[in-house]
Amino acid sequence: MSTFAFLTFFLIVVGIPVIGGFVSKMHKANIELEKKKLETLGHQTAEKAAQYAAHTQRLEQRVRVLERIITDKGFDVSMQIEELRSEPETKELN
Repeated sequence: MSTFAFLTFFLIVVGIPVIGGFVSKMHKANIELEKKKLETLGHQTAEKAAQYAAHTQRLEQRVRVLERIITDKGFDVSMQIEELRSEPETKELN
């Protein structure tokens, strides 16, 4: 058996499977990293959506109060406006 044939045989039998194993492990590690990135992004997106929903709910409540003040003639409008001003400022979303 010649040296070239032996090296070719060795490359085919040993080299290709070893290189394939390394490439496979690197690919699996990359997939796991992408999964973690997507999970983190999903959690951040859900948190932002909850913040926006809470902010929207607060705004809707304030609009309802303003509508009631405007449409209900029996209330002291200036007193209710002052009550709205005295409420703590809503925290701005990032």
